[in-house]
Amino acid sequence: MTAPDPSSIFNIDSDASFEDMAWRIYLYQREHNEVYQKFCDLLDRPVKDVEQIPFLPISLFKSHEVFIPKHDPQIVFTSSGTTGMERSKHYVSDVDIYHQSLDKSFARIYGNPEDYVILALLPHYLERTGSSLVHMAQRWINQSNHPDSGFYLNELETLSQLLKELSNSSRKIILLGVSFALLALAEKFPQQLENTYIIETGGMKGMRKEIIKSELHDILRNAFPGAQIQSEYGMTELLSQAYALNGQLFETPPWMKVLTRQTNDPLSLAPHGRTGGINVIDLANLHSCSFIATQDLGKTHPNGKFEVLGRFDHSDIRGCNLMAVGSH
Repeated sequence: MTAPDPSSIFNIDSDASFEDMAWRIYLYQREHNEVYQKFCDLLDRPVKDVEQIPFLPISLFKSHEVFIPKHDPQIVFTSSGTTGMERSKHYVSDVDIYHQSLDKSFARIYGNPEDYVILALLPHYLERTGSSLVHMAQRWINQSNHPDSGFYLNELETLSQLLKELSNSSRKIILLGVSFALLALAEKFPQQLENTYIIETGGMKGMRKEIIKSELHDILRNAFPGAQIQSEYGMTELLSQAYALNGQLFETPPWMKVLTRQTNDPLSLAPHGRTGGINVIDLANLHSCSFIATQDLGKTHPNGKFEVLGRFDHSDIRGCNLMAVGSH
């Protein structure tokens, strides 16, 4: 089985074309991805349609090289974590596919990057190598082509002053940040913001007491009246992201889909509206694994949107999804 043309992944325009592409990629990865092949063989379950495709536990990205060996990696993304914690590694064989996923997702939601000033508040992520979040932010910054676009490590006062100046201009602003850093900015430099989208990516990283997502967003709305508070859902092991423009309900691009699995039977899917483990189909993950069982809990809705509700208690704390977002 040969790999589908990557460009066809981004031309999906219906459930039928998604399922057709998912099936083709499953057959390709089942044949050529040794880790996924072994996992499927150990399950020893018949797979006759898309609904039966197995989801690889995300923890295997820590202990195995989950990619198709005939495609040498162009870049390796690594997850964040506390000292001594084993990190996930995502071997990306075709960075152009990741860039297409980023660019097409941005265009669908926000339009042209040149219409924005892109500000990235990503301390700790900037201080290490291999962060896919930093790679994403750097691409947005470059494409915005604005002199004020850039990264901010711990310069909260400088960032606050720049936000004040930019908010009075006609240029739209995107402030992409991890939760603990946005909270620090909210506490120290609250201000009215216009034409501003604040996109939080989760991630307390042990820096502060964990709070639920709705509480975080309330704090940000109160500190920055006028700004739109939004969320991004992504991870090291994926090449696509989902966005919640209202901060709560995430929407995927056409080449990505989220399902939930039953918490007491991980091989069975949970119905809409019931809390379960989040499974992600990311067709952009062509030369790695497109079918991943995450350690996050969530609910799906009939319209294709989903909520992120927390993490399994036994899962490691790591990366962009560190923020606990509630108990059920």
